[in-house]
Amino acid sequence: MPFDIGAGDVKVRVRLSPGGARDRVTGVAADENGVAWLTASVTQPPENGRANKALIRLLAKEWRVAKSSIQVTKGRTSRRKVLSVAGETGVITDKLAEWLRHRRGDEIT
Repeated sequence: MPFDIGAGDVKVRVRLSPGGARDRVTGVAADENGVAWLTASVTQPPENGRANKALIRLLAKEWRVAKSSIQVTKGRTSRRKVLSVAGETGVITDKLAEWLRHRRGDEIT
């Protein structure tokens, strides 16, 4: 899973492709070390944090959480990012795991 429970938040590993055809979550992929990353693309370019803002907007909508609860904590200028989703960790983890199970039947492979 691309999620880890932190202290008061859930950390989400994301590999973002800016400048894509549309805003969407494209899958879950393992890196060279076998670590799972959520993959996503957004239409916005990476300049001035626009792609990061689009990613937060996309994930907040997908996960049905407030945009203000999601922050990029690592990798602001990198394709590989770690996001923090603030809130009750048990509730967030359950919500994200359920979302991922549901999405695996859709477009995530």
